[in-house]
Amino acid sequence: MNTLKTMFLLTLLTILLIFLGRAIGGPNGMIIAFIIALAMNFGSYWFSDKIVLKLYKAKEVTQQDNHPLYEVVRDLATRARLPMPRVYVIPSESPNAFATGRNPKHAAVAATQGLLRMLNREELEGVMAHELSHVNNRDILLGSIVATIAGTISMVSMMARWTAFFGGGDDEEGGGLGLLIMAIIAPIAAMMIQFAISRSREYAADEGGARISHKPHGLANALRKIHNGAQRIPMNAQPATAHMFILNPLRGKGLVNLFMTHPPVEERIKRLEAMARGVR
Repeated sequence: MNTLKTMFLLTLLTILLIFLGRAIGGPNGMIIAFIIALAMNFGSYWFSDKIVLKLYKAKEVTQQDNHPLYEVVRDLATRARLPMPRVYVIPSESPNAFATGRNPKHAAVAATQGLLRMLNREELEGVMAHELSHVNNRDILLGSIVATIAGTISMVSMMARWTAFFGGGDDEEGGGLGLLIMAIIAPIAAMMIQFAISRSREYAADEGGARISHKPHGLANALRKIHNGAQRIPMNAQPATAHMFILNPLRGKGLVNLFMTHPPVEERIKRLEAMARGVR
């Protein structure tokens, strides 16, 4: 179901791009913007692991360190039949974790010191299984594709605003005013679709992680602890990387949820507990 939802939203995002490209009078501007966005996101996709790990001063742990996090990840990767990712510890007391890397052979997982102190073995397995599920589902690649399309829409919208400002636009489509309105609405709609895809992938990673660890309750309890712990000890996370963590520190209610990269933690826990009961 999550896969179908992701494909539907990705198709919707593509249609929005095509429609906007037509509105500004042709494909040339759209193609240029797409190439620019593709180049930017290709660089991000290729080097994102090095950038984000350095940003959070993550320190790699190896088999020789006999670190419990390494042992948990190794056991889960073997169980999931995935290549062993690199393992990192982030020097932060705020509980959280993330996965990065361009594919399963070049993946890395990281957890904060606060997370390691807070969770028991079962809960830690649930969290790291969630991150390995992201790796297995190639969510980093999917996120790069979505970001490329959304970035192109943003660039084309900027071009459309300049076109409308100088009196351009098809009279049958509402002229410059219609073009201006579309140029304002399109990037907002693209961002909402991008975030909806991100939320869908979090649900998929929760489900996949529960299946890898065979302990849905472990992940549910971990999410509850991380949520409460992050309230007490906020993490100084960069907004551009907040979507990578298992729990986004930037949360809200009501309409704000439409602009969140993660679904509500209460709903995630509810689904995991239902999965543990065999309902899903």
